[in-house]
Amino acid sequence: MRIFFNAITLLLIMDPLGNIPPFLSALKGVEPERRRKVLLREIMIAYVVLLAFLFAGRYVLLLLSLQEETISIAGGIVLFLIALRMVFPSAEATRDALEGEPFIVPLAIPFIAGPSTLASLLLLQQSSPNRTLALFLALTLAWSVTAIILLSSTSLYRLLKERGLIALERLMGMLLVMLAVQMFINGVAKFMKP
Repeated sequence: MRIFFNAITLLLIMDPLGNIPPFLSALKGVEPERRRKVLLREIMIAYVVLLAFLFAGRYVLLLLSLQEETISIAGGIVLFLIALRMVFPSAEATRDALEGEPFIVPLAIPFIAGPSTLASLLLLQQSSPNRTLALFLALTLAWSVTAIILLSSTSLYRLLKERGLIALERLMGMLLVMLAVQMFINGVAKFMKP
């Protein structure tokens, strides 16, 4: 059950539905027959970055001597701010199309493996230090769903249109607000315990 909770949390943070318009925009300058290859490459690069952070993140935390409460409170605040941007997007949220073929930036990083996803991985790792395999499975599940959605982005965009994608992104943002508040409350409760 914890695997699915973590997978849903990571999926909400990766926000594949919200990333469809910027992905399509970034791939406009790529030859139509190369788009799928570029998209697959970027999705795989993002997975490698996420895995590296999953397995090396705990050592970063040890090096910085950060406690679980600190990460939970900070993670809750960061997720809350990200969720607010999903629910109330700014006017500059639309990104201009890039010239040429994108490589790593912006598709792999930050669209899939962004700072919020990496911070959440640290938080989840810290809250369950002996459950790396479960977190690996949750990450792989969330990444797989993200990959499927992004590989179907053209069809989904045609089906849902821009308004449908915006509505779904705002719904995901509301769910993420609740997760962020819970994360913050958990961190404060652990901090207040004698």
